[in-house]
Amino acid sequence: MASTDAQRRAKAKCQRNNVKSVRLSFYAGNPEDDAMLAWLKSRGNMAGYLKDLVREDMERRAGGAGTDEDA
Repeated sequence: MASTDAQRRAKAKCQRNNVKSVRLSFYAGNPEDDAMLAWLKSRGNMAGYLKDLVREDMERRAGGAGTDEDA
């Protein structure tokens, strides 16, 4: 189903107002970065995987009152 210009503009506006993005960079040729990127790609849903990791870290650190001891 083709969308109209108005529908595309509305979708773009909604995304601008409601979606936040974070850019994550990996250096090509860096063995550690290459391995991490390959692992991340193998997870399928990269955003979901990263959100799960952050959520687990937040839960683990909840008892530490937000300190960055492990970082």
